[in-house]
Amino acid sequence: MPISFTCPHCGKQTSVADQYAGQSGPCAGCGQKITIPDPVSAATVQPVDAPPSRSSGSGVAIVVIIVACLFGMLVCGGILVALLLPAIQSAREAARRAQCSNHLKQIALAFHNYHDVYGTFPPAYIPDEDGQPKHSWRVLILPFLEQSYIYDQYDFDEPWNSPNNLAVTNQAVPVYVCPSNPAGSPGSTETNYMVITGPNTVFDGGKACKIREILDGTSNTLMVVEVSGTQVNWAEPKDLDASTITYPLGSPGGNSPSSRHPGGLMAAMCDGSVRFISDSTAPQTFDALMTKAGQEMISPDF
Repeated sequence: MPISFTCPHCGKQTSVADQYAGQSGPCAGCGQKITIPDPVSAATVQPVDAPPSRSSGSGVAIVVIIVACLFGMLVCGGILVALLLPAIQSAREAARRAQCSNHLKQIALAFHNYHDVYGTFPPAYIPDEDGQPKHSWRVLILPFLEQSYIYDQYDFDEPWNSPNNLAVTNQAVPVYVCPSNPAGSPGSTETNYMVITGPNTVFDGGKACKIREILDGTSNTLMVVEVSGTQVNWAEPKDLDASTITYPLGSPGGNSPSSRHPGGLMAAMCDGSVRFISDSTAPQTFDALMTKAGQEMISPDF
């Protein structure tokens, strides 16, 4: 097999028989002495360059990138939580408000069932021999709220806060508690629902009122309103006095309808419907809602 090689002096390419491999002689182009290369030794495997070692800086860079990615994920997660939290809180409050509305609907239905049986709504209270409040309307309607087992234990011959009755009234009646109220946890004996008492109201002290006496219309007359932070046991014959209602509405713990719902409170009307009443309701409008025969003009979207 011919051997092709190039003269290192003049660059002339020459081919000779392989039998001359390793021999020396003059170049046909320049006359300089050259040695014909040996094909076997030329095919020797050349050493492969070792890959460059990685510098420690590249490892640090990878760690930095990972930390940056984790930090970015944490920041994005925090932003998402911050964006979602108000929506979650709003959804929870909407659920509590719906449950509060359901409580008032149950109470209003109990009033109407009481009326069907006795021909009147229950009075605000049953008085004692001296005319002082002794038993609350909240006790009187218990059988119509599927709470007969508590009602049957209650002794109407004793005051609501006698030792025997306190053993009964220390039992919780969940329908009397608004879930948005701070004390509205399961087992609470506080009430958040009261009637408004006074002359020309549906609940004039110990007097019982018939539906036909509500001349202003049952849909325009208040039956039960929310009151937040009362610290009043559900059996205590205590409600709101119309003559001392304070404005604006919505002051927790005061002598005013109020709630923990943003912007207003829930109220049951004498027709059994439940309305949301804004804290900004005009005093004259709310005064008209309290009376049963005041002949006031009330806007349907009060």
